[in-house]
Amino acid sequence: MSQSGWQRRDFLKLLGAVPVMTSLPWIAEAATGPRRPPIARVEPVTETIWGEQVVDDYRWMENSADPDWVPYMKGQGAYARSMLDAIPGRAALGKRLNALSSGAEAISMVQPSGGRVFFSKRPRNGDNFKLYMREEAGGEDKLLIDPTAIKVEGSHVSLDWWTPSPDGKLMAYGLSPAGSENSTLYILDIDSGNLLPEKIDRAQEANPQWLPDNSGFFFNRLAAGQAKGSVDYFKNSVSWLHRLRTDASQDIKILSVNQYPQVKFDDLDFPMVFTDPGSEYVLACPQGGVRLANAWYSAKLADAVAGKPQWQQVCDIADEVTGVALVGNDLYLLSTKGADNGKVLRTSAAAPDIARAQLVVPASDLVVQAIVAAKDGLYITLLDGGYNTLRRIDRNGKAGDIALPFEGSLDGVGATSAEDGAWLIGASWLVPFTVYRYDPVSGQCVDTHLIAKPDVDLSGYEAVRTFAVARDGTKVPLSIVAKKGLKKDGKNPAHVSAYGSYQIVQSPYFSTRFIAFLEQGGVMATAHVRGGGEYGKRWWQAGKGLNKPNTWRDLIDCCEKLIKDGWTDSKHLGIEGGSAGGITVGRAMTERPDLFAVVLSDVGASNTLRAECSPNGPPNIDEFGTIKDHDGFLALKQMDAVHAVKQGVKYPSVLLTTGLNDPRVSPWEVAKMTATLQRATASHNPVLLKVNVDAGHGIGSTRTQIDDDLADQYAFILWRTGKKGFQPH
Repeated sequence: MSQSGWQRRDFLKLLGAVPVMTSLPWIAEAATGPRRPPIARVEPVTETIWGEQVVDDYRWMENSADPDWVPYMKGQGAYARSMLDAIPGRAALGKRLNALSSGAEAISMVQPSGGRVFFSKRPRNGDNFKLYMREEAGGEDKLLIDPTAIKVEGSHVSLDWWTPSPDGKLMAYGLSPAGSENSTLYILDIDSGNLLPEKIDRAQEANPQWLPDNSGFFFNRLAAGQAKGSVDYFKNSVSWLHRLRTDASQDIKILSVNQYPQVKFDDLDFPMVFTDPGSEYVLACPQGGVRLANAWYSAKLADAVAGKPQWQQVCDIADEVTGVALVGNDLYLLSTKGADNGKVLRTSAAAPDIARAQLVVPASDLVVQAIVAAKDGLYITLLDGGYNTLRRIDRNGKAGDIALPFEGSLDGVGATSAEDGAWLIGASWLVPFTVYRYDPVSGQCVDTHLIAKPDVDLSGYEAVRTFAVARDGTKVPLSIVAKKGLKKDGKNPAHVSAYGSYQIVQSPYFSTRFIAFLEQGGVMATAHVRGGGEYGKRWWQAGKGLNKPNTWRDLIDCCEKLIKDGWTDSKHLGIEGGSAGGITVGRAMTERPDLFAVVLSDVGASNTLRAECSPNGPPNIDEFGTIKDHDGFLALKQMDAVHAVKQGVKYPSVLLTTGLNDPRVSPWEVAKMTATLQRATASHNPVLLKVNVDAGHGIGSTRTQIDDDLADQYAFILWRTGKKGFQPH
């Protein structure tokens, strides 16, 4: 983001260009904040791309050293804060959200290892996730890592990732400050509670993979000397072998770009090495940022440990392998080549040959979403429209479905090839997250009580699973949660979320925070738009590249369905999208500004024509395209919300959010969208930019930060949709 300080020219521009800000007579109630937002200086940069002239009025915002940048951001943030704090009912809503979230536990990952189970959980009244351990035989939970007890230059610290050693006695983990995701790697001796001497920086994409003898691990490390914020920041990372209690300068280089002629990959790919405690082989995968399909290679573990791996190719990108499980010398491959819903193949890590691989799981009407190996067999997560089922193939090749105790989603399946069974994290819209242990002997899923049930009464609410018919006849899943018996008179405030990128599935999930909005008579809905993964590869491809308009038009058509069925109307309808969902809501708004009362863009991608010039832009070219390619340019142009804003259009009320430490969607994308909307809108609706100084993309945000963001969003919707108790005097 960026813009100017308070100069006379800006004051005059403000009076003439932003009628929205002069039409809110109650602004005086925002006692301590500025009466108006700062106005960005307009400094057009014109480029000709593929024969088309493209004008960028706010290119200067991409330079964080510009003297207008910080004042603009601070001014926008202060103005938004004053407006939001002045909403009657906002403070009470914030307290209610805090009470709901503090009374609930949250869990993010479960992994068994060495007869123990490890899990990251945010406990009741906790402000962030901590790492715990429990002996599988039973006993109390043991707290291993508490990032909330650490501060770095006054900022909160978050646990980014963690990986236990095969014997369950050591833990490699990453911490970063202020939501930056710039991890530093540490190693904990679990039984003694002591840290090993290592402290390794540049570990943002580390993915440690332990040696079977627990003496060290392979890990990825970003290149030294790259400036944060640079478009080259993620280039030339390297996979290293680190031995415990040695200095990182002594690490052995295992895989880097151009190191081995038989392993070809781009300098933006992340070379990762994978191990299995019972295998004599290791796998290598140069992961292409957000690319789903990657090339894979295998080598003998002993050769890799000696620093001389003889890599042999398992598959190429064209083989569309999106998941791998290594069990001993058996190599299972999840591929979508010739099978949009996925199939599972088996070959040998010693002599891989995908052309002659055995078909283990054929393609079917269900999407094969993920595979994970346990000692007793292969566990396969299946998907249908966002809802999961689970299947197991035992060591004899016999397949059987596992009866789940709920209808919803599997947020994770944790297993190890050294132990029988699996740990499942399950939830649904009105089913709180629960960790189950599947026992292959009894065939039962048992609640482990790793996470306590929230003390909330859900009996007064219902979840509705339905569909909207898109304009091209496609049935788009639509999930709705509301009070039972809610009157469908079109007057209910609605919060409709959508995403639609990377084949990510908006699966059913549960949050006690929803209740704060539902209690106000609100309707929570999720539009499972194309570009996501609800129906696998075909659903993703139907909302990708030049097909991207399907993503935001599916959202529009889902909203029309909600209105037709009486859940809400255009005066009470709010839409929300975060990150790549900023494309979805930004373009839905610019295409149908009349349809929505409120638009929430949370760290939203908004300026896709310039995104590849940001640090995280190049790794996202596989998903969104590049202006260096004509079709890529056309696709990026049509999904660019900044360039779709038209002068003099009556836009709805808009709340945009960014974190100044965001490594994924640069703050200047959100800032450009804010400046463009504030300058262009002909309505009297507010356009606010909330700036979180001690946050990034939301990954690693504390519980109270999340509560605060949702209180602002819910209060903003309730204010702008006319809810009693949220209107200014």
